[in-house]
Amino acid sequence: MTAPPRRITLGAARRPVTAGRPRPVRRPLLGPVLALALVLGLAGCGPDDIGDDPDTLRILAGSEVKDLEPMLARSGVKVKISYTGTLDGAEQVAGGGADGKYDAVWFSSNRYLSLIDGASARLSTQTKIMASPVLLGLNAAKARELGWQDGKATWEQIATAAREGRFTFGMANPASSNSGFSALVGVAAALSDAGEALDAAQVSAVTPELKEFFSAQRLTAGSSGWLADAYTRQGGVDGIVNYESVLLGMKGLTLVYPGDGVVTADYPLTLLASAPPEKRELYGKLTAWLRTPDTQREIMTTTHRRPAVPEVRPGPEFGPAPLLELPFPNRRAAADRLITAYLDEARVPAHALFVLDTSGSMQGERIEALREALVMLTGADRSASGTFSRFRSRETVTMIPFSGGVGTSRTFKLPEGDPGPVLEEIKGYAEGLGADGGTAIYDGLRAAYSESLRADPKHYTSVVLMTDGENTDGASFEDFRRLYEMLPAGIRPRTFVVLFGESDVEEMNKVAELTGGAVFDARDSSLAAAFKEIRGYQ
Repeated sequence: MTAPPRRITLGAARRPVTAGRPRPVRRPLLGPVLALALVLGLAGCGPDDIGDDPDTLRILAGSEVKDLEPMLARSGVKVKISYTGTLDGAEQVAGGGADGKYDAVWFSSNRYLSLIDGASARLSTQTKIMASPVLLGLNAAKARELGWQDGKATWEQIATAAREGRFTFGMANPASSNSGFSALVGVAAALSDAGEALDAAQVSAVTPELKEFFSAQRLTAGSSGWLADAYTRQGGVDGIVNYESVLLGMKGLTLVYPGDGVVTADYPLTLLASAPPEKRELYGKLTAWLRTPDTQREIMTTTHRRPAVPEVRPGPEFGPAPLLELPFPNRRAAADRLITAYLDEARVPAHALFVLDTSGSMQGERIEALREALVMLTGADRSASGTFSRFRSRETVTMIPFSGGVGTSRTFKLPEGDPGPVLEEIKGYAEGLGADGGTAIYDGLRAAYSESLRADPKHYTSVVLMTDGENTDGASFEDFRRLYEMLPAGIRPRTFVVLFGESDVEEMNKVAELTGGAVFDARDSSLAAAFKEIRGYQ
């Protein structure tokens, strides 16, 4: 096998920014390691400059807990948090990469981590801090139409209504988000009616029913936070599957509590076995403070999460009925098989259009970084997150290069079953990209949106724009705006912009805002990591 191109390291990729309104960092469960370290109460520092202070507790965390930062600053414990995708974080912990670099980990769940060989030996004390089940939230009118205005239904009833086309929904990508993965596990466990943890054979058996359920999905996302924002800003679907805490913070939704069970995030703050004694003391002090009744009440009222201590009674907004917890897969092979079944068989196929800057300023390391980023998406990245972020069976991928004008576009259709030969074609295409000429950004975008009019309406279509400079040739942003606004409302793909080099940040934010997309800043980071993260939104 041909070795992948040499990696061009440009730093650690930054978070996606919802255009027009920077938001708190929200990291996906099964996404890439794109860390952004912050010191609570101290100055921030980068992920490669973590250092060690005996008076500071260093935590590797999922982005879901970032909303607790203001509270942690009052805990009396200095805390330094580095954010990562949970899958990559789990693999880092299991492989020993977190030892000596961090003292504790804090993900929305340790379930996937517990499935990885060698992980348990790396962990010490686990302390549950709060809880939030994954539910379906529907707009009130649709809930009444379906007869679920009281919030009562089963996953089987929900799946039947989805199959019959009676409602549509959005859900985060299970390969990138814990809320999406938890929803997938819950639906599969409920529909399989196995009564025990799913195994690979049961996943295969229930996949046809999953395909019927996900036929109603019209919106995807790489994180639960971005999903909620997209639903609020642009709608287009009847509801979303998300954490109860997120749904309670939104207006006009009826929360549906499936009577056949849910999967709940329990947010265990977990001490690493390698942590020295002084860090164990800090951990004990922090967890004790987090579980005090006053702190638990504040967590409940400010973040809408359920308390983890019996002394604090959940508020009335959580409903009176106890929740049935569905079994989680007890083998990593079953969990991975479930994600693969979703990506390759159950979900609505994707049509990803990549608008790629191949102007003269991309010569040298930049064009090599672009080649590498695309090759990684053909399967060169052998990590779990890399495996799940590659181009998938049934997917359509269109490459549209541009420089002073639009180059020859090429479309690749990945077949169901064995996409290997087409993946090799994409790899060959990527390795053949060159750089020369000016920068006609909006000509490239217009070509992508014209192509989207011919896309299969049964595919989920999105556009990725990567550019390292300002527009110098061809159409202007206003020309693109006019074209976009002329498109039918139901055929307006979102554009996810990757900033690189000397990108015009203000104008690229306008593109993302206009189309309902997001901006990923890779100017001081790995272009491959940014592309990999975007895959959660396609």
